[in-house]
Amino acid sequence: MPFIPHTETDIDEMLGVIGAKSFDALFDEIPAELRCGALQHVPHRLTEMEVVRLMHGRAHQDRRGLNFIGAGAYEHHIPAAVWEITTRGEYYSAYTPYQAEASQGTLQLLYEYQSMMTALTGMDVSNASMYDGASALAEAVLMAERSHKAGKRKVLVPRTLHPLYRKVLFAIVDAQQIEIVELPHDAHGRTDLKAIENFEAGSFTSLVIAQPNFFGVLEDVDALTDAARAKGAMVIGVVNPVSLALLKPPGEWGATGADIVCGDGQPLGAPLASGGPYFGFLTAKQAFVRQMPGRIVGRTVDLDGKPGYTLTLQAREQHIRRSKATSNICTNQGLLVTAATIHMSILGAEGLARVASASLQHTIELAQLLIEIPGVRKVFDAPGFHEAAIALPKPVAPVLEALASEHGILGGFDLSADFPELGNALLICATETKTPADLRHYRDALADVLAKA
Repeated sequence: MPFIPHTETDIDEMLGVIGAKSFDALFDEIPAELRCGALQHVPHRLTEMEVVRLMHGRAHQDRRGLNFIGAGAYEHHIPAAVWEITTRGEYYSAYTPYQAEASQGTLQLLYEYQSMMTALTGMDVSNASMYDGASALAEAVLMAERSHKAGKRKVLVPRTLHPLYRKVLFAIVDAQQIEIVELPHDAHGRTDLKAIENFEAGSFTSLVIAQPNFFGVLEDVDALTDAARAKGAMVIGVVNPVSLALLKPPGEWGATGADIVCGDGQPLGAPLASGGPYFGFLTAKQAFVRQMPGRIVGRTVDLDGKPGYTLTLQAREQHIRRSKATSNICTNQGLLVTAATIHMSILGAEGLARVASASLQHTIELAQLLIEIPGVRKVFDAPGFHEAAIALPKPVAPVLEALASEHGILGGFDLSADFPELGNALLICATETKTPADLRHYRDALADVLAKA
């Protein structure tokens, strides 16, 4: 339906009925020092024409170039049919399916999505999605704390985890007195297994394992999972969903598999879109289903034996008594999940495996071309997926700026700020969208920039 803002008259009439003198009076319980104040950089009001011009200007700021940046947001090919279907009215404007009798299409789509995610991860149950991968990880840690009755409110997090995930995790769980202990990585870019062995049994609740990790390196997930189990801890996997078309699913890690698996679904049909919106996924073993945040859609049959779908698990406290809720996340990224479900349906298992294989091969070829340049080398020698860290003989930031301004190439993610111990390190990524000519063009452009520097 169309959105029509309230007029000043509407607002005055509503305030009169409520008995409030002004709109601000509705929030008088909030101390003044906690309020954000005036939004100084937001224009008072704009016409439709002015808004269109503003958005075109913002869009123009996004550099269009040959993209070799990964770092959690990946440029994959999205079949044209994905968003042609996703933007149909019945999907584009759909909200929470509270009324099952009026929302069977939305509910069935979410059920199919859940089925696909459990198949990918090798887990028992999936919720209907989360805000993003980082907040999904934070919720997974909170799930583990609630499920691990004898826990010490401590989680082990590898330094090889995405730095933004680590920051979001700390911001969310630190306020709940959950201690985060960072684990170092070894010379191969993998989480140091000996660091886990130094902890006493029962001294931590869970271990986070990123596969592949932020450097693109593949962790020894079996050894890490078994090491956590030996200490009486739960295992939380953070995975790239595309990689699962080739790699062992987390449900089969070690002797018993991971307990909770999460990540960002952006690689499954979501465009880069200036950083979002994306969506997070969260799957788990059946034993922890009642600790899952969000909602779960179930399939049943009606009195006539026809299939039907409904919200099977969703704590009403999330909407009413929020202080009593296991989680205050009560919605999902429905539109992005719609695109992901259609994307996976179109590609199928074979298509997703082809995407993963091509991305892996192109990154290997790109890294090999770049280390032919004098002074450029790989940082780690361990096997990886579709990202790799390389070391440059010059500071990374000016090199990236020159690649963009002189050659139209977005050359990668500068690791020096988050991982200064690696020196002038650059994280590169190549997906199935890159051609051999693209890879050679990057090699030649980097050689030219380094020669001029």
